[in-house]
Amino acid sequence: MTLDLFAVLPVTDFAASAAWYEKLFGAPFTFRAHDTEVVWELAEHRSIAVNQRPETAGRSHVTIFVDDLDAVVDGITSRGIEPALRETYGNGVRKITYHDLDGNEIGYGGAPAP
Repeated sequence: MTLDLFAVLPVTDFAASAAWYEKLFGAPFTFRAHDTEVVWELAEHRSIAVNQRPETAGRSHVTIFVDDLDAVVDGITSRGIEPALRETYGNGVRKITYHDLDGNEIGYGGAPAP
């Protein structure tokens, strides 16, 4: 079974938000769906879109699990974005949370630090 994931993050200011997500993801968007929506394909069949929808902006939560959490966080920090929250759960799994310009939550999760 193939699993596709397409998450949409609604934003108020499309241009400013697209630029912020480009910094967060460290790459330009993969394709433009239309005038106010761009899409990053983070992995095969797994995409995140930013779409101008002021009426629902700031209400989304997405968590992305990665193999090397420290490398991802270091990259994001080097591009000028600081985490809003760092958590370690009882099982050692870590989550680093970022908030976009509207307050949408984008988390990165990873296994315990070695």
